Amino acid sequence: MHINICSLNSGSNANCYYVGNENEAVLIDTGLSCRETEKRMTGLGLSMDTVKAIFISHEHSDHVTGLAAISKKYQLPVYITEATLGNCKVPVDENLVQYFQQTKPVNIGNLKITSFKKNHDAADAHSFMISGYGINIGVITDIGFACKKVIKYFGQCHAAFLESNYCDTMLANGNYPYYLQERISSDVGHLSNAQAVELFKHYRSEHLQLLILSHLSKNNNKPELVENLFTPYAGATKIIVASRYEASPIYRIEGNPVLTLRKQKQVKNENQLSLF
Repeated sequence: MHINICSLNSGSNANCYYVGNENEAVLIDTGLSCRETEKRMTGLGLSMDTVKAIFISHEHSDHVTGLAAISKKYQLPVYITEATLGNCKVPVDENLVQYFQQTKPVNIGNLKITSFKKNHDAADAHSFMISGYGINIGVITDIGFACKKVIKYFGQCHAAFLESNYCDTMLANGNYPYYLQERISSDVGHLSNAQAVELFKHYRSEHLQLLILSHLSKNNNKPELVENLFTPYAGATKIIVASRYEASPIYRIEGNPVLTLRKQKQVKNENQLSLF
């Protein structure tokens, strides 16, 4: 048995991650519009019929823009915390809302989704571990630093979406005002390239097959910089940098090496709102 994963989009313009098997799947965050989510999934040969639930990490717009439309159109349960729902101001149908509690697993068919709190400037932010068939997939983005919980769950992953948001030098020498630089680099901001690579070097599991570096800043990072930073330490782990403009291929995670199943053709969508 295996689990398929892909990034439908990753960045401060929109975040949406797909994790599933042949029968059921979940979306982690819905930062893309309903139409764009459908378009990208169709381009990959994925069907919305397999999606059985949505999990929301926190209320920032790049994670919830498509939530109301997607959940309503497909009548998908929305797993969210009460504080996050109250702060995101998204009109989710009451009958679709399911509150989750950190570290208490939610079963979606053969998938088990476990949430754990993260350090980010949101009301009640969480990261997720999606498990099934002895495989663990981490979705660990929008974190200020790698706390003990991040280290614990990351160390169990067979594949992970891990934030590598900014280059310290680019942020310090860029045109962001000082208060915004401080916010991004704070313990409730985002994970830097240097912090992410240290986590990877020292705490990854020997079973980590795939690392998808995620949520890269448009202005304070470069995909080639991130790839060059991680590749020397990759070993047997496949390194991918998620795009803020297009979906990634689908990756099949199992006991064998990672398989790339399909990649769709995409063009940049410059109309997506960029926060950082």
